[in-house]
Amino acid sequence: MSATAAVRARVAAPDASELPRLQRRISGVLIASQMIGSLGVPISIALAPVLATEISGTEALSGLASTASVIGTALVSLPLAALMTARGRRPGLVVAYAIGTLGAVLVVLAASVKSFPLLMLGMAAFGAASSANLQARFAAADLAAPDRRARSISVVVWASTLGAVLGPNLSAPASSSFAGTSIPQTAGPFVWAAAVFVLTGTLIAVFLRPDPLLTARALAGPAEQSRQSRSLRAGVRAVRASPRARLALLTVAVSHTTMVSIMVMTPVDLGHHGAGLKLVGLVISGHIAGMFAFSPVMGWLADRLGRLSVIGLAAGLLSVAALLAGTAHGNHAQSAAGLFLLGLGWSAGMVAGSALLTDSVPQPARAAVQGLSDLTMNTAAGLGGAASGLVMSQAGYGWLNAIGAALLLPMAALALFTSRRHPVTAKGVSS
Repeated sequence: MSATAAVRARVAAPDASELPRLQRRISGVLIASQMIGSLGVPISIALAPVLATEISGTEALSGLASTASVIGTALVSLPLAALMTARGRRPGLVVAYAIGTLGAVLVVLAASVKSFPLLMLGMAAFGAASSANLQARFAAADLAAPDRRARSISVVVWASTLGAVLGPNLSAPASSSFAGTSIPQTAGPFVWAAAVFVLTGTLIAVFLRPDPLLTARALAGPAEQSRQSRSLRAGVRAVRASPRARLALLTVAVSHTTMVSIMVMTPVDLGHHGAGLKLVGLVISGHIAGMFAFSPVMGWLADRLGRLSVIGLAAGLLSVAALLAGTAHGNHAQSAAGLFLLGLGWSAGMVAGSALLTDSVPQPARAAVQGLSDLTMNTAAGLGGAASGLVMSQAGYGWLNAIGAALLLPMAALALFTSRRHPVTAKGVSS
C-alpha cells in the first residue's frame, strides 16, 4: 500500500448526521488557532525594517526585510498545497508554522551576529506562518455545506482581527522583555512570535482531527481519489476549465494587490500632510477593522446574494476607497474613510473570491488550486507593494490610487461577463 493510500485508508467517511457537529468542531479549532497564530506576524513585522536597518547600517535596505517575508509567503504556497494534497490540512499547517518558527529563530540569530543575509533567510522562512494563516480559511470550507461555505471562510478571516489589532501593540513589551539580555531588544518580538507559532502548531496537531480535507475527500467517494486528479497540474487544468475559477483567482489577486499597494503608502502620504504617528495609527487601525471585523457580514452576503454580487460590491468599495484616499489632499477624515473602505473592499473580495474558487473546481483539485491562488495573490501584492513606492515618488499618491482603481477594471469586467455567460444561483452554485 502506498503512503498516500495508507493515509486515505485511515480516514473513514462520517455519517451525514455527524457532519454539522464535525464542522462546528473543526471551525472552533481553526478559529482558536487563527486567533493565536495571527498574533505572531504583527508582533514582529512592525520592527522588521528597524532590525534590517540596525544590521545593515543603512535605511536603504530597511524595506527588504518585509519584502523577504512576502516572498517567503508566496514561495511556500505551492509546496504547502502539495503537502496538503498528499497528506491533508493538519500536516500542512503544522509544517508551515514549524518553518515560521525556524524563521523567527534565524532572525534572532541574525540580530545577535549582525548577519544581513541570515536575516533575509530568516524573514523568508518567517513568511511561511503567514501562508498558514491564509490557508486556514480554506480548511474551514472543506466540510462546509455549499450554502454556508462563504460564512465558514469569513469567520476564520474574522478570527484574525485579534492578532491584527493586538499584535502591533505587543511589539513594545516584547522588545522590553529582553532588556539586559544577550538578545537584542529589536529581536525580542521574534522570540515571542516563535512561541506563538509553536503553540498554534501544537493546537492544530492535537485537535484538528479528523483532518477536514481528507474527510471531505472520503465523502467524495473512490472515483475522486486518483493521484492525477489531485496534482498541481490538475489544479491548473481545473482553473483553465472553469471561467468562475479564473474570476475567483483574479478577484483574490486584484483585491489584495490594490489594498496592499495603497495601504503601504498611506502613512507616507499622511506624514506629508502633517499627520503624527498617533493619527497614522488610528487610520491604519480603522483600515484593519474594515479588513477583518466585518468579514462575517461579507460571508453572509456571499451565501445569500451570491459570490458574484459580493465581488461586484468589492470592486465598488475598492473604487470608492481609491477615490476618497487619492483626493483627500490632507483631509485626514477623508483619508480615514478611504482606508476603512479599502479594508472593507478587501474583505468582500477575499471572502467571496475564496468561496467562489472552492465552489468552482472539483474537490480533489481544491488544495492545489487554493495554493495556486495564494501564490498568485502574494506575488502580485509583492510586486504591487514594491512598485507603489516608485509610483509615489514619481507621480504622487493620487496617481497611485488611480492605478489601484484601474486594476479593478478587468475584475469588474470579467465578473459582469461571467454573470451573463455562466450565471450562479443565490447560493453560489452554477446554474
